[in-house]
Amino acid sequence: MKIEKNDVLLMIGDSVTDCGRARPVGEHWAIGDGYVGLVDALLLTAYPDYNLRVLNTGTSGDRVRDLEARWEEDVFAHSPDWVSIMIGINDVWRQFDRPANPSEHVYLEEYEQTLRRLVEQTVPKVKGLVLLTPYYLSTTVEDPMRATMDVYGEAVKRIGAETGVPVVDTQAAFDTVGQHIYPASLSHGWDHVHPNTKGHMILARAFLKAVDYDWNRGQ
Repeated sequence: MKIEKNDVLLMIGDSVTDCGRARPVGEHWAIGDGYVGLVDALLLTAYPDYNLRVLNTGTSGDRVRDLEARWEEDVFAHSPDWVSIMIGINDVWRQFDRPANPSEHVYLEEYEQTLRRLVEQTVPKVKGLVLLTPYYLSTTVEDPMRATMDVYGEAVKRIGAETGVPVVDTQAAFDTVGQHIYPASLSHGWDHVHPNTKGHMILARAFLKAVDYDWNRGQ
């Protein structure tokens, strides 16, 4: 696995990452009940000898501009070895659920430029960085929100290609499962955005694949 013994993994993002985590930082039993908690549990059970520490600093409602505003406090202050970033859902969603409030919208140019700045600032300070694309739980690619989310996901992939940072295509991971079950059934209240336990496991598995997690270790 790419993550090494005694490493600190910090995972940051919006409500999908937050999932009720403790303040000022989620850890151990207060890490939140989403994919971050699943990643923590899966790392502990397969790599108990690694003494890994997983931190959650996701904040509900955040857009990429909000992440940038708290980056020093919620990322660099914890001196992580690895950082995982998943942001973009609210950057897109605010354009659809609050169309009359353009000050809350984060359009593509700002999104891509801001995320690129965060990546460029962070790469020299950590062992590893992983980017996760935003997603929308629908396989109907013509749906306006899904189509816009795909555009933002492509921006994440561009940043990854330019900086050499691995990118987890979360939309592709959900679409694979969505070939067999209705995608919205992976979300709470069928809102197409906030995953239930099954949806969070898809995210956790996709992230762990990116860091070469050994599913057979310890068996």
